Amino acid sequence: MKDSKTSQISGLDRFFHISDRGSSVGREVRGGLATFFTMAYIVVLNPLIIATVPDVEGQFIGDGSVPNVPLVAAGTAFVAGVLSILMGVVGKVPFAMAAGLGLNAFVTFGIASQMSWESAMGLVFLEGVIIGLLVLTGFRTAVFNAIPPQLKTAISVGIGLFIALIGFVDSGFVRRVAAGPPLELGIAGSLASWPIFVFVVGLLLMVVLVARKTKGAILIGIIATTVLAIIVQAVTKVGAATVPGQDPNPAGWQLVVPEMPKEIFGFHNPLVLFAEFDPIGAFGSVSVIVALLLVFTLLITDFFDTMGTIVGVGGQAGLVKEDGTLPRTREILLVDSIGAAAGGAASVSSNTTYIESAAGVGEGARTGLASVVTGVLFLLAIFFSPLVAVVPYEAAAPALVVVGFLMMTSIREIDFTDYEIAIPAFLTIVLMPFTYSIATGIGAGFVTFVLIKLIKGKARELHALMWIVAALFAVYFALGPIKVLFGLG
Repeated sequence: MKDSKTSQISGLDRFFHISDRGSSVGREVRGGLATFFTMAYIVVLNPLIIATVPDVEGQFIGDGSVPNVPLVAAGTAFVAGVLSILMGVVGKVPFAMAAGLGLNAFVTFGIASQMSWESAMGLVFLEGVIIGLLVLTGFRTAVFNAIPPQLKTAISVGIGLFIALIGFVDSGFVRRVAAGPPLELGIAGSLASWPIFVFVVGLLLMVVLVARKTKGAILIGIIATTVLAIIVQAVTKVGAATVPGQDPNPAGWQLVVPEMPKEIFGFHNPLVLFAEFDPIGAFGSVSVIVALLLVFTLLITDFFDTMGTIVGVGGQAGLVKEDGTLPRTREILLVDSIGAAAGGAASVSSNTTYIESAAGVGEGARTGLASVVTGVLFLLAIFFSPLVAVVPYEAAAPALVVVGFLMMTSIREIDFTDYEIAIPAFLTIVLMPFTYSIATGIGAGFVTFVLIKLIKGKARELHALMWIVAALFAVYFALGPIKVLFGLG
């Protein structure tokens, strides 16, 4: 029996190159768990965004007259699980996948407001097919390899800041305000709420564990903070931050209330959603130009958000080589493109590689085994969705802040005395968190880098693909004026 178990472990080691990357099965499992817990919110949040808003015909996803949140939650978990496993087995990297935030909001409010949900998800499917073709032709991989190494480092650092800001905002430690500064500390400059207290305790615990190099620091922090959150809620009864039909409760919990679930098991068949997308319906609902602009917007955002994520998380995992390349880049990008098409086909919006994968990397994950673990947990979440809903933002967000710090440490690799790279790097870094968009930061860095080289007479130093990418981003940034010019609204 012992020899059989050893043989199985050796098989896993050989397939995922665990020892070669300085990891272990235990670290990969812990990493997969940490990534899942920092991503599990998407099972709750994605259906709240896309399943509760009717399309232009007044219908909800699933062609119903009322929202079907549990069904979309099951579909979200199913697609995320399958794709994360696929990324682990094919890409062999610790990158998990799920429905992309930002993209799902754009699909909901920017596309479904003009056509049926079936047609909107059809456009998402087409975007994924196009990106897949770009991978198969080698274009997407070539663009990845054409980016200067220091600019890739800037992308990683920018994502670190972005992740940290997401953690602070999602926990309520930092909040948007209607008037005055864009952001403020807590509630009107005060941290006087129990959920924020839980976040602060969780962050301090995680910081201490990471500083002491404790094995499982991030995962231990998430679990311990969740337990604390459940206890605090049981004692204080603060409730949710937002409840339909009631006034907002600023001192409440974000996303979910951490309570012991009344039931453990629940199941809705996600496969029924795969018959709901229409890849050509959009072209009959809006003009061809509008449909193509919508696909282009999806494509450019998905294309470079993913590129930024794999650069950032791959760099943190030590997988990016000195020349800036990443092993199995083609396979990674191909699985990611399948994610966009699968998300459209399953009516759960485009799936993409998640920056929260960095939580697993911070826990020690270095191989695709961690992604397989995360994927299996997503599949289990289809049946145990009440348990997934126990972890509030306040318990998972500390991990994002700590991981943001870890990703920031690579900033020392950028030569800030060389303004040709320093200025584009700076814009890349700051615009990601300031605009809440990875693609915007990458685009600003690319356009500025090409412009500076051109003005200084060093255009020949630029890779031809950098010219193409910069031109595409110029069009992307000018989409608003282009629509006005052509009277597209």
